[in-house]
Amino acid sequence: MFKILTDLPDRVLAVSAVGKITADDYEKVLMPMVEEKLTKYGKVRILYQIGNEFNTFSMMALWDDAKFGLAHWKDWEKIAVVSNIGWLRGTIWTFKWLMPSKFKLFQNAKLEQAKQWICGDRL
Repeated sequence: MFKILTDLPDRVLAVSAVGKITADDYEKVLMPMVEEKLTKYGKVRILYQIGNEFNTFSMMALWDDAKFGLAHWKDWEKIAVVSNIGWLRGTIWTFKWLMPSKFKLFQNAKLEQAKQWICGDRL
């Protein structure tokens, strides 16, 4: 499931992955929240933490993530991913140059820096 991080400005969508992330989590929680931010602000800033409370993604969740990310390719203003998971960091690092938005990868110990970065510039 997604835990919503509420200590950031409204313009920033901040979530933490907890337990197993399923397609339902994307379809019923994350996607509607992104759509709401798009309607309200035109672009989305997202902080996505995959920390110690995370277990795994279902295959359909990974598919939904990729499909949704591509569908909104130009709608991301800034993306901060916070995780210590090696395979995930490696995958993100490999493809980050394709991102049309500002993007930064942080270790979990740097969550506060990630929050500052995602809120930086003009909000």
